[in-house]
Amino acid sequence: MMIVNYRRVMQLIVLQWMVNMSSGSLLFDMIDDMSQYFENSLFGRNRFVQSDLFMDENERIMEERYDFIIIGAGSGGSVVANRLSEIADWNILLVEAGRDEIFLTDIPLLAPVMQITDFNWGYKTQPRPKNVDGSGGYCLSMIEGRCNWPRGKAVGGTSVINFMLHSRGSRSDFDKWAADGNPGWSYDDVFPYFLKSEKAHFIRSGDNQRGINPTIYGKNGYLDVTTAPWVSQLRDTFLKAGEALGYQVKDSNDGIPNGFSPIKANLRNGRRVSASKAFLKSIKHRKNLQIEDSAIVTKIIIDPSTKSANGVEYIKNGKLHRVKVKKEVILSAGSLNSPQLLMLSGIGPKEHLMDIGGIDIIEDLPVGLNLQDHVSMAALTFLVNESVTIVEPRIATNYKNTFDYLIRGEGPLTVPAGAEALAFINTANGPKKNTEPDIELVFGIGSMAGDISGALRSIFALPDSWYDDVFDHYRGRDGFSIVPVLLHPKSRGRVKLASANPLESPILQANYFDNQDDLKIIVRGIRK
Repeated sequence: MMIVNYRRVMQLIVLQWMVNMSSGSLLFDMIDDMSQYFENSLFGRNRFVQSDLFMDENERIMEERYDFIIIGAGSGGSVVANRLSEIADWNILLVEAGRDEIFLTDIPLLAPVMQITDFNWGYKTQPRPKNVDGSGGYCLSMIEGRCNWPRGKAVGGTSVINFMLHSRGSRSDFDKWAADGNPGWSYDDVFPYFLKSEKAHFIRSGDNQRGINPTIYGKNGYLDVTTAPWVSQLRDTFLKAGEALGYQVKDSNDGIPNGFSPIKANLRNGRRVSASKAFLKSIKHRKNLQIEDSAIVTKIIIDPSTKSANGVEYIKNGKLHRVKVKKEVILSAGSLNSPQLLMLSGIGPKEHLMDIGGIDIIEDLPVGLNLQDHVSMAALTFLVNESVTIVEPRIATNYKNTFDYLIRGEGPLTVPAGAEALAFINTANGPKKNTEPDIELVFGIGSMAGDISGALRSIFALPDSWYDDVFDHYRGRDGFSIVPVLLHPKSRGRVKLASANPLESPILQANYFDNQDDLKIIVRGIRK
């Protein structure tokens, strides 16, 4: 006799209901409504979260002082909270603007859809139209000329909505940081901490093991590293194409990523492993760590004479709270919210803060400058004549896919955002050894041609008119995509305050392609 978990059956029913409705805009509202329903009504928070870490608004007894206050429970803050709370005598408060993740955020294939829910801050870049001579500009095809910049608003941060790809980076990048005057940040310095954090478990063998080197990963850490349980026919075709061009098929996480590689991802039993699952849920028994979620930090309290942080202010449920700190306030709110909060707290460019007004200036520093982003081109589509890719109607109407995922943790729903392989290449020198890659190619088994519901269009802020012009004749066709990503942008953007109101989104100036080398490299990447 087979016993089926009640909650899992309900998930199965609701998920199938959702995917069957995916042909209309109702999908997006449903995700948010269902999120609230599952969290608040069906299971209740205590059963769903299964954690003693979260502070209840009605029962909370605030410590007068914490040893450490960590702002932001993302990929950085979650790890710091985990490590600091190893010291039982230290009391730690972790403050996060978002709420806890739900079962829909666990589904790897739905990762892009999570970026159009309230788990995303919803940030957009400032528009930059073309110059009079027709040059310049970016995000020109997007609605209002603004690119979406997804950033996670959840316990777990962007690791709750990202594509789960486990990519360590290049040895040369770390070594450059150390050479620039940052001791302790060389590749050899950080490598032991990769191993300490990772919990690798690769289950494939034979041909499916190509490009995987289990010996370079940690085995006893918190963060699961593996490959998706399901592999398409096209993944190995992509890897073989790389070999035909003279590239190696190798593990891109060995410090020298040049070549083609199957994707490694943060998955467990076919489900997303966020920073929260890895580093917070695993230590829920620790009494010296408390998490204040759904709490927006509005200011770091800084003594203007000593320039030391004494605590933080945050808003929750419309109430202002002040909490003091004994040792340190640790700011880990991400590349956009961290500079915003510093400027709101009086640390930033003096002229800009004076223009904003209403902020006591504590230190004149170039906060918000030197913003860098890995610009990419996400609409490259290659059609195929066989049903071997992900097309929405076929995935949505196949009950076996849903059953395999929920009951076995298998099937195409386990593929992280549909991405299956990577390539790191130097667009000028090709597969020559010892050349630093300047482009990453992300291979996905879906494409814009299969975007029947409009989810991908919403994610990239593309209007229906653009989609109709480009993809109308290919709508619903099988196809794969290859996304070139610029690895070392030379253009520099900026984060600015829109006002002194901490609840107002910052101004994001991407400044893509201000340096023409970026444009030349991304064009070469597209041609590759």
